[in-house]
Amino acid sequence: MNMQNPPRVTEQQVSFDRRELSVILSLYGRMVAAGEWRDYGISCLRNSAVFSVFRRTAETPLYRIEKHPHLRNRQGMYAVISMDGQILKRGHDLVQVLKVLERRLLRVIGE
Repeated sequence: MNMQNPPRVTEQQVSFDRRELSVILSLYGRMVAAGEWRDYGISCLRNSAVFSVFRRTAETPLYRIEKHPHLRNRQGMYAVISMDGQILKRGHDLVQVLKVLERRLLRVIGE
């Protein structure tokens, strides 16, 4: 007898696409050049994707840039979250959401 196994349901991971990573890494490069950020980590989970930025490798992340596709039709799937868990900005457009961190870059350069 030739018995077939039932098809496995594979759970998809959420990840950043090439365009999103390009926007995030562009900001990351500018912050590294300013001396503010030194390391990053990417986590691709079942419900979200997270880009974490660190001042030092062994510390907790300064900021987390999160993508939650299930919030696409509600408050927006992108969010910037600070070290203490406060949501700094949330929205539908990644470039607009990252502007909250751009302001901090301008403050660093202007000092």
